[in-house]
Amino acid sequence: MTRRYGKPVFGLGATVVDGEEVEIVERVVWERPFCKLIHFERAFQRHHAPQPKLVIVAPMSGHYATLLRGTVETFLPTHEVYITDWTDARLVPVSVGTFDLDDYIDYLMMIYEELGKGVHTLAVCQPSVPVIAAVARMEAENNPYAPASMTLMGGPIDTRRSPTEVNKVAEKRGPDWFRRHCIHTVPFPYPGMMRKVYPGFLQLSGFMAMNLDRHVSAHLDMFNHLVEGDGDSAEKHRDFYDEYMAVMDLTAEFYLQTVAIVFQKHSLPKGEMTHRGAPVDLAAIRRCGLMTVEGEKDDISGVGQTYAAQELCVNIPAEMKVHHLQKDVGHYGVFNGKRFAPRSRRASATSSRGSTR
Repeated sequence: MTRRYGKPVFGLGATVVDGEEVEIVERVVWERPFCKLIHFERAFQRHHAPQPKLVIVAPMSGHYATLLRGTVETFLPTHEVYITDWTDARLVPVSVGTFDLDDYIDYLMMIYEELGKGVHTLAVCQPSVPVIAAVARMEAENNPYAPASMTLMGGPIDTRRSPTEVNKVAEKRGPDWFRRHCIHTVPFPYPGMMRKVYPGFLQLSGFMAMNLDRHVSAHLDMFNHLVEGDGDSAEKHRDFYDEYMAVMDLTAEFYLQTVAIVFQKHSLPKGEMTHRGAPVDLAAIRRCGLMTVEGEKDDISGVGQTYAAQELCVNIPAEMKVHHLQKDVGHYGVFNGKRFAPRSRRASATSSRGSTR
């Protein structure tokens, strides 16, 4: 529990495309101080028809993008996959400047423009709000590089619906409470020393406390497997927790702004959210397909919170909208695990015909 866990690696060496085993090479194709865009380039040995570009927007909520390793792996056979690799704020010098929710949305719009027309995007949890905001701004400006479709998975579009403990705590505490109790200064000798951040270990502590009995049982199981000589089962537990306990810091301005706008003011569903002073009007979205995915037992984003996007995007044609409620899964199971992967492979098989659904 007191170990410092380094940043994990994706470690996706190969995939299979149309029966051919293909080597995967990770390349950084776009970079800014707080984010790198990684392309999982597939080294084909023979000609393959072009496949859709998919930008997976990883959550900036304490864990690294590698938490979505299974998500990436699932789409590799059928997509050109990219993922946002957010930078640990304690590693960014203060001289670089700040990074808030407006900057986050800017980054997404720059990424979509960088990859060109027809890109699809998938947001897991936290980025659902900035992703839909970026699409709305691009559509309002008739930007030709707005995504062709967006998939929002377990995202806090309207946290007034089926509020979870996470939502209730955010509403109960005022912004000053979060500033006093959650914001710390990066110490020496980190490159980002003196930067104000929301430390990843605080976010991890909150997640662990929500399901403490489950985590204690998991560690006891791991101990018992080791005693019994079942090294495989113990190794699976260890691999999961090595990933789960590797955390990164968030900039204070991004964290506080997100808490206020998303969880306290509910600015997006109320039609009051802005980006650089311009309104984020979801009615402006007309050409981008929308898929929302929720988990029946999600204790982070309650059922209905992501579906709210279906009702708010009133000008997306009905045939370009779809919602899926996955039975018997919690938050993690929405985007990873045995129930996610088989369904995603079936769904993504249709995407080569032009839609990420």
